[in-house]
Amino acid sequence: MLDALTVAVSAAALALAAWCGFAAYRDQPTKDWHFIGMAVVTVLALGQLVVGVVQLARGQAAEEGTAIFVAYLLGALCAVPAAGFMSLAERSRWGSATVAAGAVVLAVLEVRLFDIWTVG
Repeated sequence: MLDALTVAVSAAALALAAWCGFAAYRDQPTKDWHFIGMAVVTVLALGQLVVGVVQLARGQAAEEGTAIFVAYLLGALCAVPAAGFMSLAERSRWGSATVAAGAVVLAVLEVRLFDIWTVG
């Protein structure tokens, strides 16, 4: 895995969590700008999925197993879009809180992905 990409995804996810958390604090639903932020974070997670699959195809292996690594990659890819779709159903401050929670989940998944890849 690329350490810089993992840090970038985590930082972007935490920034999105803070941004949407602040919107929830101000009693605002998710807005178009939030969805653009979610798209940016999702594209970064998709890039990480591609990098991870390419490295697996080259013969490198995750220390804790390929199946769990791929499962975490797919979960990381789906965390923010799932929260975004849920926020569309809940057009109140709780929609923004849901996206903030999904972004925090993504950041935690990134830490776990790093651990799965580099157990030493």
